[in-house]
Amino acid sequence: MNFVEELKWRGMIHTMMPGTEELLEKEQVTAYLGIDPTADSLHIGHLCGVMMLKHFQRCGHKPLALIGGATGMIGDPSGKSQERNLLDEATLRHNVECIRQQLARFLDFDSDAPNHAELVNNYDWMKDFTFLDFAREVGKHITVNYMMAKDSVQKRLNGEARDGLSFTEFTYQLLQGYDFLYLYQHKGCKLQMGGSEQWGNITTGSELVRRTIGGEVFALTCPLVTKADGTKFGKTEKGNIWLNRDYTSPYAFYQFWLNVADDDAKKYIRIFTTLEKEEIDQLIAQHDEDPGQRILQKRLAKEVTIMVHSEEDYNMAVEASQILFGKATKDSLAKLDEQTLLDVFAGVPQFEVEREVLNNGVKAVDLTAEITQCFPSKGEMRKMTQGGGVSINKEKLEAFDRIITTSDLVNDKYLLVQRGKKNYFLLIVK
Repeated sequence: MNFVEELKWRGMIHTMMPGTEELLEKEQVTAYLGIDPTADSLHIGHLCGVMMLKHFQRCGHKPLALIGGATGMIGDPSGKSQERNLLDEATLRHNVECIRQQLARFLDFDSDAPNHAELVNNYDWMKDFTFLDFAREVGKHITVNYMMAKDSVQKRLNGEARDGLSFTEFTYQLLQGYDFLYLYQHKGCKLQMGGSEQWGNITTGSELVRRTIGGEVFALTCPLVTKADGTKFGKTEKGNIWLNRDYTSPYAFYQFWLNVADDDAKKYIRIFTTLEKEEIDQLIAQHDEDPGQRILQKRLAKEVTIMVHSEEDYNMAVEASQILFGKATKDSLAKLDEQTLLDVFAGVPQFEVEREVLNNGVKAVDLTAEITQCFPSKGEMRKMTQGGGVSINKEKLEAFDRIITTSDLVNDKYLLVQRGKKNYFLLIVK
């Protein structure tokens, strides 16, 4: 496989330094991509870069995932981001290990193949680097004029930086540039990859390699992934879509991909899966014949959920989706873990009920029309039950005065009331 050709048809190349493609055709190349370790999980905003590393390894080259531990300890040099807090070493090590485990689902770290992936952390080579050493070995090689010419610096100086430009932020490109020099010297790394917003820092690194030891290195960036309407990709009202199941359940993760717009699905299935071009073209053609079937979104959601989580998690997410819209049973409801159940019913009315009420046993009509407001009146509840329109935990309620107890609870805490085909209510027993 040709790496550049692979990225081109997938729409994953924004800028590429001249000579990059020739280098990749000539030899097995080592390349790195930097990842911010300020959390103990990646989110889907990281996925485009991670997929670049995955394709790179599939094409026979050697990927390095660089965790920015040193830069993580600085925090956000601009002071704008509350997410990039200063990290202590113990937190940093924890985050690095968690990220490594997530990356292992995408990259081969453990085989004896010559292009097995490696995880490197710039804290390991920066922690004992004194300021005097840095000034002598790095600072003297890059002029202030060169650094000032960068777009990122110009933007901050020309209005975006209300409080000015900090020294730390200004020298950030030198810190990142030194990573490239270090990896070139110690790992034979000749290529740096990243997002398009990193181009300025990446080219500073290539310039530092050239000026210090005369080495020739290259750079390649991917475009910023956006939604069709131009808004930011990967965030919902609840925040980031995380790869860690404790922060974003596999069900919620699956639902995110399932609900993307048609135009986005056509773009994302190229970027976030390893499906071949012919199959993707075929899926798009099928989708365009009948967009209502959402063939593209279903396949995208399947591929990404299995890649990030597992096939078992994907099957569970599909089954959970059927609970609201399909013919699910009490057993399928009972199979859900608590977080998935709450995610499935996040948008339905919820009522809290004291456990004592169910300990003593309570008539269904009293529970749903008096203690809670699932029904506006007891009369309406009785009438609807007699017409076969009421279910408790996906089982049709035969008698309006049936006694409900704690033995009816799902996960010993929840009771799902269904009124008609589409109206759900979740009772939470405290």
